Amino acid sequence: MVFKIQPHNRLQEWVAEEKGYFEDEGLEYVFHTGDNVVRHYTYRGDAGSNGDARNAGGVQSTEEAPAEVKQGAFEAMEAGRTCDISAACHWAVNMAASGQHGKMWGHAYSVTPAGIYVAPESTIRRPEDLAGAQVGVGYHSGSHFSALQALEAFVSLDQVNLMFIGRPNDRVAQLLDRKVDAANVFGLQTYILEQQGFRKVADTSFMIGFLISGQDTDLEDVEKYFRALRRAQRDIDVEHQKYTHYYLREIADEFRSIVDVRAFGPGERLVFEPYTQDIYEQTHRWMAKHRLFGADQAGQVRFESAVVV
Repeated sequence: MVFKIQPHNRLQEWVAEEKGYFEDEGLEYVFHTGDNVVRHYTYRGDAGSNGDARNAGGVQSTEEAPAEVKQGAFEAMEAGRTCDISAACHWAVNMAASGQHGKMWGHAYSVTPAGIYVAPESTIRRPEDLAGAQVGVGYHSGSHFSALQALEAFVSLDQVNLMFIGRPNDRVAQLLDRKVDAANVFGLQTYILEQQGFRKVADTSFMIGFLISGQDTDLEDVEKYFRALRRAQRDIDVEHQKYTHYYLREIADEFRSIVDVRAFGPGERLVFEPYTQDIYEQTHRWMAKHRLFGADQAGQVRFESAVVV
């Protein structure tokens, strides 16, 4: 069966394809973008490998965007992703796996630069200044959980004012249009904002986990996928500038004219260490303490059944 890979606004999958690392592993694969819709197929050597592949999607009009969007990474996994392997913040993947919406890969995770950004002219200078300010995040996604985790070190929880704004590109758009006081963004979107002079007032870097969605997914294919990504990660570590052009495959059309991806950083970094039972249980307790999920969503499956170890 063809192994379906959902990229995650990062460089590693594209580098592994360029270098033929998936092919070296004997992995028959397809890039599967979107949570439930196949928007683009690509194999090494096909036309899709020439730089025209796109995974960005559009940006919500800041005039027409709903006040809040109560759908996020967890809901996408809860509904059932149609790929074999995908990634999201470890909080959401942890909860999805414990709710039996797939299994978490326990042999690797990644970390991504992230932060709460404000406009250059903003009077917000310190994390404490975010008390009561609107902070745009994505519902039940990494920006939601990492913002809360970061802010609770500086302000009381009753002073945290999170506003749920769609996808990462939508938060960038609302910041650029000065529709929100601040927003929590990660990876690719941090580089877009920094090139426009936006300032990071709080670091919210977070872990990302991997979800194996299909019950029939061959774990040998999963191992091939990660062996290829390990090689790609080394290439990025040595000289990431060779590969930042791949961000153009992930960036929304609306932002392409205002950025220079040659100056972007390496973004998300894969870590080939175990996602341990201690991390799994600690993360689950933190989410339960803050009542971030309703009783109908909070999973109860133990580590041994939720995580592939």
